[in-house]
Amino acid sequence: NGSNGMPQNREKANELWLKAGELGCAEAYDNLGHSHYAGRGVEIDKMKAKHYWELAAMNGNVMARHTLGITEGQVGIHHRAMKHFLLAAKAGYNTSLDSVKIGFVNGIVSKDDYASALREYQKSTDEMKSDAREAAAEILARGGDLSHRRRRR
Repeated sequence: NGSNGMPQNREKANELWLKAGELGCAEAYDNLGHSHYAGRGVEIDKMKAKHYWELAAMNGNVMARHTLGITEGQVGIHHRAMKHFLLAAKAGYNTSLDSVKIGFVNGIVSKDDYASALREYQKSTDEMKSDAREAAAEILARGGDLSHRRRRR
């Protein structure tokens, strides 16, 4: 991506993301999906984008799962979009929970499914809580840099 003094090379990035995805990195597949969707270093190919997002989602990437929900919604398959949003919300992805709420308000998601998503979302976020995370969030919210903490250890 051209950071840390390296030249930008999207083709190489896509090649490395593919290798990383094949080795089990869900985030790499998510990145490949976005590359194919927007034509970053590759030709625009929405079907390949969806394929890589599906691989990422199957490997646990909730942002890819949410993106699949968006793409299904854009083509009018709202019931399927909500299934993706429900899965991502239950895994703790707040933006998907917002989409599930919209689906509930619009009659696409049942009251039981919405309640289940809320319970699972809360359970997921509770599992992620820790004093260290909260301290880091406070530092970052104040514009702090955590990199010095790693250097001292």
